Amino acid sequence: MGLSQAVEHDWSPVRVSNPDGRGPFVILCDHASNYIPEGFDTLGLQPDDLKKHIAWDPGALGVSEVMSQRLDAPLVESRVSRLIVDCNRPLNAPDLVPSLSEVTIIPANVNLDEAAKQQRIALSHRPYHAAIEKLARERASKGLPEPIYVAVHSYTPIYRGMERPWHIGIIHDEDDRIAAPLIAGLQALNQFNVGINEPYSPADRVYYTLERHASAFGLPAVMIEIRNDLIITPQEEKTWADTLSSLLKNIIPKPLAGKAGISKRETANRN
Repeated sequence: MGLSQAVEHDWSPVRVSNPDGRGPFVILCDHASNYIPEGFDTLGLQPDDLKKHIAWDPGALGVSEVMSQRLDAPLVESRVSRLIVDCNRPLNAPDLVPSLSEVTIIPANVNLDEAAKQQRIALSHRPYHAAIEKLARERASKGLPEPIYVAVHSYTPIYRGMERPWHIGIIHDEDDRIAAPLIAGLQALNQFNVGINEPYSPADRVYYTLERHASAFGLPAVMIEIRNDLIITPQEEKTWADTLSSLLKNIIPKPLAGKAGISKRETANRN
């Protein structure tokens, strides 16, 4: 269940693994943990509730860790349950601190006042995004290519009684430099039902992390959603990670039209 109380003294809200990875990709895991920090008890939930998808993305971290190794990519992971604050939501999102997740009421989040909400933002949301920004600056200072962001998530096979037939969903906005060849590669394997902007799309406000760190600077990115009943074991996590890493290694994104290879981040730094 996320992190144990035994390591509370070593705990931090965000972890960056392989920060010196020299590959072009940076792996992001917004919902890596179901950990509830000290002082929040169980948010009024039963302990078993914290093992469910409402608290985290089961299997996403395991896939992300293997991808980090295969791609020599840094990995940035949130180490706080999204029930405390959702790092993949804008600060004005109504579900930034969810009081209802799927069909489960989160008692401690109901009628949360603004001061308590700001405390949660400072605890997890702000450090997570600051870590991604710091990593981007450090890569630039080392002369490494600007990052290609890959956000790894998982989703439930049944949501509010509706079955989701896709094995994997590839989520993207108008920039499909990574998504289009990744979708084509997955479809060519003839093994998977691939959802394109399914079961979510940026219109569902689930693309915040990539909007903030990639789209805003003209950087290529993709969001990967794997059905969580397919990544229950470490071997299943490894198999998916190997497949995705193999496909991503062969994707070389072209500059956006009209950018002449210069990102918005570079332009901002010159002004």
